[in-house]
Amino acid sequence: MSFALPLAAQAPSPRIGYVDMKRLLDNAPQVVASRQKLEREFAPRDTALNAQSTKLAELRARYERESPTLAADAATAMRREIEALDRSIKRSRETLRNELKTRSDQELDRSWREINNAVVEFARENDMDLIVPSPVVYAIPRIDVTDQVLERLRRAFEASSKIP
Repeated sequence: MSFALPLAAQAPSPRIGYVDMKRLLDNAPQVVASRQKLEREFAPRDTALNAQSTKLAELRARYERESPTLAADAATAMRREIEALDRSIKRSRETLRNELKTRSDQELDRSWREINNAVVEFARENDMDLIVPSPVVYAIPRIDVTDQVLERLRRAFEASSKIP
């Protein structure tokens, strides 16, 4: 006579957690620092483009005011200068946008790996069986481990920031 317990009674219940990846990507200090780094990196070029745009607007206004009284060749030269500056600004803006996108993607990839590693480390240290990333249809707050992973990322960022 065997008194075997049903499998459900023998196996411990699985430990499941949920993590809101969007919240991590919005709030992780590594991501925030990357955004600030990119802003500092691209600010001088953005400032220069804004100055060129201001110069273009002033040149256009001057052309509108003075073109009726200018000689034909002077008006044509000014119009060509406006068109050349406009093309240059558009080209520079597109180049800047592409470079910013590339750098943003690089920084996001690096942060994404770090965030995923933090989630995996958290799961292993807490003997979790499954961590489900967002978006999910429904998750009770009790299994949301986002704040705990975010705290882990904060500690890791602080530790890496203290290294000279």
